[in-house]
Amino acid sequence: MGEVAAFLRAHPPFDALSETELERLAAAAGPLAFSYGETIFAEGTGPQRAAWVVRRGGVELVDRGRVLDLLAPGELFGHPSMLAELPTGLEARAQGETTCYRLPADVTRPLLARPEGLRHVARTLLARPTPARAAADVAGAPERPVGGLLRAPPVVCAADAPMREAARCMTDAGQSCAVVLLPGGGLGIVTDGDLRRRVVAAGLPADAPVSAAMTAPAHTVGEDRLGGEALVDMLDRGVRHLPVLSAGGRLLGVVDDVDLLAAERSTPFHVRGAIARAGDADALALAARDLWPTVAALHEARVSPEQVGAIVSVVADALVRRLLDLAVAAAGPPPAPFAWLALGSLARREGAPSSDVDCAIAWDGDDDDAAVRAYVHGVARAVLDGLERCGLPADDNGATADRPLFARSLRAWGAALDSWFDDPTQDKALILVSLVGDGRPVWGVRHAAPLTARIGAARARPGLLRLLARFALSHRPPTGFLRDLVVEHSGERKGRLDLKHGGLIPIVDLARWAGLAAGAAESATPARLRAARAAGVLSDDDGRMLEEAFTLVSALRLEHQVQQTRAGERPDDHLRPADLTPLTRSYLKDAFRAVAAVQRRVGAELTYGVV
Repeated sequence: MGEVAAFLRAHPPFDALSETELERLAAAAGPLAFSYGETIFAEGTGPQRAAWVVRRGGVELVDRGRVLDLLAPGELFGHPSMLAELPTGLEARAQGETTCYRLPADVTRPLLARPEGLRHVARTLLARPTPARAAADVAGAPERPVGGLLRAPPVVCAADAPMREAARCMTDAGQSCAVVLLPGGGLGIVTDGDLRRRVVAAGLPADAPVSAAMTAPAHTVGEDRLGGEALVDMLDRGVRHLPVLSAGGRLLGVVDDVDLLAAERSTPFHVRGAIARAGDADALALAARDLWPTVAALHEARVSPEQVGAIVSVVADALVRRLLDLAVAAAGPPPAPFAWLALGSLARREGAPSSDVDCAIAWDGDDDDAAVRAYVHGVARAVLDGLERCGLPADDNGATADRPLFARSLRAWGAALDSWFDDPTQDKALILVSLVGDGRPVWGVRHAAPLTARIGAARARPGLLRLLARFALSHRPPTGFLRDLVVEHSGERKGRLDLKHGGLIPIVDLARWAGLAAGAAESATPARLRAARAAGVLSDDDGRMLEEAFTLVSALRLEHQVQQTRAGERPDDHLRPADLTPLTRSYLKDAFRAVAAVQRRVGAELTYGVV
C-alpha cells in the first residue's frame, strides 16, 4: 500500500473503504502545497469540484475574517460545497506551511453518499462551527424555523420570461432556482435541474418561456415550519427546493436541502433516488438495502427519532408507489380507479426498523365487481411481496390490502365506517376505527378524498370518542406496585420490557382519541398531542408530558433496534432494563408514571361524564 493510501486508511471515512477503492482514491489524490496564510478556496466561490484532506500543517475555516475552526491532518473539508454543488460558505486558509490532498468529486462523491460516509459527514458538520452558530447559539436547523435559514433574497421571474434570462439571473445570484410568478396568482419554480432536463436535454430554445420548464404550482412552506419538518416535506414530494412564505403569504426566499443542517446530516436522497430509478422489483430490493444502514447513520448523527421515523415512512411510501407503478404496468390498466392507504405506524410517519406494513385499498365502483376485486388483489399481493423483499414485512395480524376486510369499494368503506361510528361496540370496531383513523393515502390520493373526509367526521360522534377514550386506557404502562418496570417473567423474552405495547401504544392511543376529538389534520402522535393541547382536549401539562414520554421511549426503541440491525439481528421491541443506565431507567420510570397519571385523569373524567 502506497503512502497516500496508508495515510487515508488511517482517517475516517476512508478507513471503511476496500483496498481497491482506497487505491483508486489515492491514485486520484493530488497533493498541493500552500504557504502561510494562503487561500485554498475563498468564501462564496463556485462549487468545489473536489473534497480536500489536510496532510501536513493546518487549515483555518474563516467567515468574513473570523476564524471559526482549525483543521488538523486527516480532517476533510470542502465537501459540503462539492456535495451540494453550491458556492462555498467559508474561506479555507493555510495555517503555516500546509499540504493538502485534493480528492476529485467523481471519485469522492459516491463514497460520501454511502451510510458510513453520510455518518462521517454528519458528525463533522455537527461538530464544526458554522457562521450561523458563530453569530448565535442555536440548536441547529432541525429545530429552527425555515424563515431563519434563508441565505439570500429569491430570484423571481415572470412565467413568460425567456429561459436565457432566468438562467442568467440564477447564475448572477449564485442560486439554483428561480420562483415564477404565475399570471393568475400563485407561484411556480424552475431549478437548474429543470433547465438541464427540460431545456438542454429536450432541445428547447433558450428564448422559450420559463413556463415551458417550470413546475407549477410550487410546493411552499410557511416561515415558521421547522427545518426538520421541511426536510420531510422535500423527501415526501421528491423536491429539493421550497419557497418560504410569510404569515401574510409574501415570498421571503427559497430553502433547499443544503440550507438545512438536518438535510446535510440526514439526507437519504440517494435511497429515494435509487427507488425512483428502479426498473423492477430486484432493483428496488437492492435500493432498499441502504435504508436501514442509513437509519443507523441518522441515529448516530443525533437526528431526532421523530424525524428518523418520518424519513423511514417517506422511503416506505416511495417503495409502495414504485411497486404499484410496476404492478399496474404488469397487470394492465385497472378496471376502476383505486387508492392505496398506509395504516399503522407508517401512516403516522413513525416508522422504525421493526415496522411492518399495514395497508388498505379503496376503489371507485361496485364492491361486488369480481373483476375489480381480482385485479386489486393481484396488485396488492405483488406490492406486499415486493415490500417483503425490501425488508418491510406484512402485518402479522392480517391488516393488509390483500385481505377482504381491508379491500373495499369507497361506498363499502363509507358504509363500514358509518356502521362502526353508529355502533362502536361491534366486534373489533374500535380496533378498525383506530387503524383506518390513522390511514393516509399514498397512491391514487384524490380517489381516497371521500374516505379521508369521512374519518374526519368522527369528531362529531361523542359516543364514539368516549369509547375511544376508554379504549386508550386498556393498555397500561409497565409500572408495578413497587414502581419497578414490569417485564416478561417467562419464555424467550424473560426479563425484557416491551417498549411498543408497554411504552408507545398507551401514548399513541391517547393521542388518537385526543387528536380526533380536537379535529387534528395530521395523524402523527406528537402533532395530535399538540392539536389536543391547543383545543383544550388535553391540558398543556398533560400534552407536554405525553409528548416528552413518547420522544424518550421512541429514542430508546430506535437505539435498541439500531444496535440489533448492526449485529445482524432481527429488530424487535423487547429491551432488557438491566442494559440501561440507572439514570435512563429512572427517566423511563418517570415517563411511564406520567403516562399512567394522564390515563387516571382521563378515566376520572369519563366516570364523571366530562369527556
